[in-house]
Amino acid sequence: MSTSQDYPNTADELLVKLAKQSDMLAFEELVARHRDKIYARAFSMMRNEDEALDLSQEAWVKGWQRLVQFQGESSFATWMTRIVINLCLDQLRKNKRHRSESIEVLNEESGGVERQMPVVEVNPTEGLERTELRKRIDQALAQLSHEHRTVLILHEFEDLEYKEIAKRMNCSMGTVMSRLFYARRKMAGLLAGYKRDELK
Repeated sequence: MSTSQDYPNTADELLVKLAKQSDMLAFEELVARHRDKIYARAFSMMRNEDEALDLSQEAWVKGWQRLVQFQGESSFATWMTRIVINLCLDQLRKNKRHRSESIEVLNEESGGVERQMPVVEVNPTEGLERTELRKRIDQALAQLSHEHRTVLILHEFEDLEYKEIAKRMNCSMGTVMSRLFYARRKMAGLLAGYKRDELK
């Protein structure tokens, strides 16, 4: 382990090797590089700023503790994303009856949720500002159950296959497909409804 290591210009793979040798500075560089993505993933699932922050921080603690288990089959960022997704799924199960939704915060997030929803075939952009569109989509997402919203995020944004989603959500592949179909149909219907409201 070199004390003169140029961490900012070091590849993730080498930083992971150094971190496995208890080099905390190397791990801190990994955190600095990927913390925004990990937080964004937690927020997209929890839709609550405080919970997303807590869970993303917990994910980094677990990442450090489990680093020896990381074998490099995927990128470090992908491995960390899986950790935070699993933490979010656990928390969503706990929050099922008492979860809080934050429309205002999501509206302020850069990029918004339309980037996450390529499955919606309705074109609600005519006559709507982008910020208004994000608000509409977020309101539609808020009307989905956490199971349907989670299936959408895992399949459309994380590009996970049905089999992997079923494993993570502890249900059958048929249930995953059914939830995804329902979620897509409901999102399209809700956004079409919002569009009709705008035209009135």
